[in-house]
Amino acid sequence: MQQYRFLSLVTAIFVTCLIVSNIIAVKLAAFGTVPFLGPLFLPVAVIIFPVSYIFGDVLTEVYGYARARQVIWVGFACNLLAVLAIWIGGRLPAAPIWNAGAYDTADAAQRAYEAILGFTPRLLLASFTAYLAGEFLNSFVLARLKLATSGRWLWLRTISSTLVGQLADSSLFITVAFAGIVPTPTLGRLIITQWLFKSVFEAAATPLTYMVVAFLKRTEQSDPYDRQTDFNPFRFRQKGSPVDSKRNASNG
Repeated sequence: MQQYRFLSLVTAIFVTCLIVSNIIAVKLAAFGTVPFLGPLFLPVAVIIFPVSYIFGDVLTEVYGYARARQVIWVGFACNLLAVLAIWIGGRLPAAPIWNAGAYDTADAAQRAYEAILGFTPRLLLASFTAYLAGEFLNSFVLARLKLATSGRWLWLRTISSTLVGQLADSSLFITVAFAGIVPTPTLGRLIITQWLFKSVFEAAATPLTYMVVAFLKRTEQSDPYDRQTDFNPFRFRQKGSPVDSKRNASNG
């Protein structure tokens, strides 16, 4: 089995972005006003969650869909572990001397903990469903476009895959989390603004993506093409030789 020098680092960055974004997503921030859409209020997670898509692109482009699939499930498992740890921490009784450095009583500090770090079952379902659908679509589209373009036009592949993946992520999360709570027109506006913001973020980061991909391909000596890959997201072991490399392909 081929050994990769930077795969563990790329995986760590991907998983860190995912977990941090889920923790800080509780806060809504004002990002100004968008013409025709009005005030732009988004979870602060949008400042880092798109980075997970950038590294998702890197994983698929440099290491192949099968490796990316493994990392996506690793991210899911790590996020689930974080949620369980936070939930258990919230269920444990607060020490009477604990005030989180800002509150008068332990009860007040406990309520603050639960308000910021607490998760409702509906939000968890929305988050996990949107993550899996968005990440797997992003990786699948990128891998298929790499075959269709013979490895050219990396910018087209990364932006196109992000448009598809982020649309699925934003649509599923907003709909599952807030349907019946906020008016339908507001749901649509939230989906569009999140999708556009994340997609523009990815497009703006294209030069960085090019540099990271070029460096890793050169260092890892890896440029896989998923010609024989089984794209089933639930197949954890790939039989046979799922990818082949085309060393001199241009990123376009």
